Amino acid sequence: MVNLEGKIALVTGAGHGIGREIALALARNGAEVVVVTDVTDVIFEVGKQIEALGAKALPIKCDVTDLKQAQGAEEQVDKKYERIDILVNNAGIYPQKPFLEMTADDWNHVLGVNLNGVFHCTKAVLPEMIKQKHGRIVNIASIAGAVVGFPNLTHYSASKAAVAGFTKSLALEVAQNGITVNAVAPGPIDVGTMVPDSEEYKQLAKTIPVGRLGLPTDIANLVVFLASDDSSFITGQCIVCDGGYTIP
Repeated sequence: MVNLEGKIALVTGAGHGIGREIALALARNGAEVVVVTDVTDVIFEVGKQIEALGAKALPIKCDVTDLKQAQGAEEQVDKKYERIDILVNNAGIYPQKPFLEMTADDWNHVLGVNLNGVFHCTKAVLPEMIKQKHGRIVNIASIAGAVVGFPNLTHYSASKAAVAGFTKSLALEVAQNGITVNAVAPGPIDVGTMVPDSEEYKQLAKTIPVGRLGLPTDIANLVVFLASDDSSFITGQCIVCDGGYTIP
């Protein structure tokens, strides 16, 4: 186990999939409080699951595309716990559509969640992290855009490549404040939307050198490490976690 004892963590998009598993992993590894946000009421069920692991939970409905809502979430945490030690910018969407069929609204919606959401939440928590001279920011990027391209995901790939660039530049600005900023770029992850015995699943698994799709726990374990003091000499990195999928 990684030691996160006494830490206050905030995870966006924690209602399902990778975000939910990150929140639970933080609790399992000793985080005192795990603040979870999402746009739906499912976040309150996740809060119960966190408390069942022995940590405190603070579920907050929040649309990360809205700067005021992001700031409001930070203010709730600060009022109750006086600080945020860890921010995991996980909220993201990945609708598939050919570029020529993509509307400006399609484009702006994906960048609004995947990129602007990272900006809004980081903007909200960073001033307090700078004051306390300590913090861990982990952004969820993707191999799409940051490493390779995929058809029908131009908007998603653009947003995730931007998250990788955001990570590197911000890391340089805040390193002297005891704050690290890193990103994780997942490869194909089984979040329960594919049938394990289906031909599609089997064919995809064959393209991954380790022989299987990734699991939310694979990403969560890496995020927990980057959120801990054990990773204090790592910053500005976009770490690929894809079972070897993108090895040339």
